[in-house]
Amino acid sequence: MQSLLDAIYEEIKPMLGQGKVADYIPALASVDPFQFGIAICDNNGEITQVGNANTAFSIQSISKVFNLVLAMTHYDDNLWQRVGCEPSGLPFNSLVQLEYENGIPRNPFINAGALLISDIVQSRFASPQLAMRDFVRTLSGNTEIHSNPVVADSEYAHRDRNAAMAYLMRDYKNFDNEVEDVLSSYFFNCALEMSCVDLARAINFLANRGYSLMAQKQILTPDQSRQVNALLATSGMYDEAGSFAFNVGLPGKSGVGGGIVAVVPGRFSICVFSPALNKVGNSVLGVAALESLSKRIGWSVY
Repeated sequence: MQSLLDAIYEEIKPMLGQGKVADYIPALASVDPFQFGIAICDNNGEITQVGNANTAFSIQSISKVFNLVLAMTHYDDNLWQRVGCEPSGLPFNSLVQLEYENGIPRNPFINAGALLISDIVQSRFASPQLAMRDFVRTLSGNTEIHSNPVVADSEYAHRDRNAAMAYLMRDYKNFDNEVEDVLSSYFFNCALEMSCVDLARAINFLANRGYSLMAQKQILTPDQSRQVNALLATSGMYDEAGSFAFNVGLPGKSGVGGGIVAVVPGRFSICVFSPALNKVGNSVLGVAALESLSKRIGWSVY
């Protein structure tokens, strides 16, 4: 496995710097685009890594996976009456579909859906931010994970569109808590900083039928784990989910901090990191590395 990652690293190194960092979030605008790392965690907990795999970065929308799982561990299937499980087909921050469908977001991984899940978590925990932080610490085995307040404040200062989604859902009676409180928790989650190694370990339960090696307990049932992987496969990569399924063939979730997590059910969890993004907000080198990895060893679930 190490020789495979080394070969992929050499293959994609000439692409370093292609794309553009997420400068619409001011605190991310200064991130060095010439970074790349990858970590693979097998279902025995063994890590193989290359490059900047131990560099902590802002996980951004990857946090939506953990927030959904946190909600699923405390609520029954009634959760799915408030949020759908269909691909959106529109930009991740679109308001149009939300109004057309009476305040019920298409899926938990577009912004409206993630805000709805944050509202659900807000209702369950006295301190949802600490609950989320402690959850990812447990899943990754890293007790030092924290949220970057500069990044969180930067996103909160540019919250208008997300606030509009939340207030629209509230108008449709599908949002229970104070909007500003939920937004604070949502941006806290996005600003969590983790490395590829952290994320590969933390997401491994989705490759292991819901069982977390680091936590040493069942996080989701096998059926729930299958449901989350299905959502990742159809809705995890912004407007690139179809081509990602076509070219990589793995359930995955990206974030505009430059990270992508992917799952090989029954075998491995993967995280790649490179901050420069393509036009839909996915890491240029991250997608390229996962394409190369999947083609070299035939991991596509299709």
